[in-house]
Amino acid sequence: MEGKRKLIEVVAAIIHDDQDRVFATQRGYGDMKDGWEFPGGKMEQGETPEEALKREILEELETEIFVERLVTTVEWDYPKFHLTMHCFSCHIESGSLTLKEHEAARWLTKEQLCTVDWLPADKVVVDNLMLM
Repeated sequence: MEGKRKLIEVVAAIIHDDQDRVFATQRGYGDMKDGWEFPGGKMEQGETPEEALKREILEELETEIFVERLVTTVEWDYPKFHLTMHCFSCHIESGSLTLKEHEAARWLTKEQLCTVDWLPADKVVVDNLMLM
């Protein structure tokens, strides 16, 4: 009998600039190292998704963001866990997107979104962005 699958709830920032590009980051650690994703991380007890996202982006990228709105929530089954990912449209308030945990990052136009190897759950978000 299969054990209960671990549930992980995270938030992700779809950071856009005034040229309508979005910020993509490449994981530098873990099972999914080298996969591309929208930056973010796990919510902590008592945090709203928006608070968690602001904290994570400040920790990971030394950047303060303004969280605009929820774009989508993705439910995805990875081999070792089930992911619930709340994705928010954001813009930079201050900071320079310094990579502390990622190995690479790129600003991508809508036409360039499919030029990086997105992690499966993030690919769902990219597909949604392509329709917008």
